Amino acid sequence: MPNHIAIIMDGNGRWAKKRLLPRVAGHKAGMDNVQTITSYASKLGVKVLSLYAFSTENWKRPTEEVDYLMHLPTNFFGKFMPQLIQENVRVKVIGFTDELPPYTLKAVRDAEEQTKANDGLILNFALNYGSRREIAAATKAIAQDVAQGKLTTDVIDETLISQYLMTASLGDYQDPDLLIRTSGEERLSNFLLWQLAYSEMVFTDEFWPDFSTDSLDRAIAEFQQRQRRYGGLTDK
Repeated sequence: MPNHIAIIMDGNGRWAKKRLLPRVAGHKAGMDNVQTITSYASKLGVKVLSLYAFSTENWKRPTEEVDYLMHLPTNFFGKFMPQLIQENVRVKVIGFTDELPPYTLKAVRDAEEQTKANDGLILNFALNYGSRREIAAATKAIAQDVAQGKLTTDVIDETLISQYLMTASLGDYQDPDLLIRTSGEERLSNFLLWQLAYSEMVFTDEFWPDFSTDSLDRAIAEFQQRQRRYGGLTDK
């Protein structure tokens, strides 16, 4: 079983368009599916579920759609918080959250606070997140610590850099074992570029609202057939 599954939840708008519905209807269906997949992943024993909810580039979308997306955390936690607590799920949020609207920031911070004592699945939302910007911010922080004498350049290695990334709080599980992207697109879209270095990837044509527990089972089964060599050899 993969300890950390990351999902690029793509295709909400196309799911809605296919049904002659407004794009926001797809986002609502996608929000409801987050709870379905979270609950199932928790029962499977997955340790971390990272979901790409809103990228730093998504601000370019129409104002009405962005406004709806910014209200989704309030709607999601308002609807599903009792179930998340009951299922021992802990909420974490990564991204440049200080740039979120106050109501969005309050919703995610309240969710983190209300679930901080839970020690089951970590539901890790990437909200206003962009990996290149994350790496740039980590590099700047390391440079500042070197300038202030807190670090010397000889200690800078992959482990140290990982400690300066937003996923550092995930500890041993900060690098996903499995990445899933829905909707048929096969690209990373600036998501966890450092952390995905040795992740297995599964791409599916299903739109996110149609991605079911059976879909997750199939992705995990495909993951379990892979040989993870990390650049080495399994047979000597």
